Amino acid sequence: MNDASGLRERKKRATREALQSAALRLALAQGPENVRVEEIAEAAGVSPRTYNNYFSSREQAIVAAVAADRAAQLAAAVTGRPAGSGLADTVIDAVVASCTDPGDHPRGALLMIATTPALRACYVDAVTSIEDTLAGAVTARHPGIDPLTAQVLAAAVGAATRIALRRWLHAATVPASMPGFVVPAGSLPDGIRTALTPLAPALDAAALDAAPDEPGPMSPAR
Repeated sequence: MNDASGLRERKKRATREALQSAALRLALAQGPENVRVEEIAEAAGVSPRTYNNYFSSREQAIVAAVAADRAAQLAAAVTGRPAGSGLADTVIDAVVASCTDPGDHPRGALLMIATTPALRACYVDAVTSIEDTLAGAVTARHPGIDPLTAQVLAAAVGAATRIALRRWLHAATVPASMPGFVVPAGSLPDGIRTALTPLAPALDAAALDAAPDEPGPMSPAR
């Protein structure tokens, strides 16, 4: 990458971060339903047309601040795990961490997402769009795995995670007497692990099949 293209990428990243930061800040201050795209663009110092180059809705921009970098964290967790760890345990632990770590964002951000149906749906899509990233991390960890197999397994992991996250969010209740509180239905990490457990044998089998053949015992001399 030359200097010019590198500068363009940094500017794009800075613009995206400014937009998502502004969207989250305004949503927390005004309520997500009261935020307009024009306000987000103005707060970030760009035009509404530029905003539309990055996000297709206000909900997408709002959740992007909370969901940002989850895919990169997931990939780093998969590739950075010690070599002796099984692929299933590695992937499941990484997915659970990426979906349940609140990060440095205000506590109110996750509360707002959990209590706003449009944000919930967008958030689920944002944090479970991991197919390409996870497939790349799996093949980086186990170069012998067929790329198609890695892609299929990553797609299955993403789908299972999406189901678990949707079930958890939609089952959460907001007591009428305490509108500022969300009562989750069970443990989110446990729900994700339960959803991913049926995929564990396929993940471990793919890693085993990709391992270099070990030399067998020498045949006795005849």
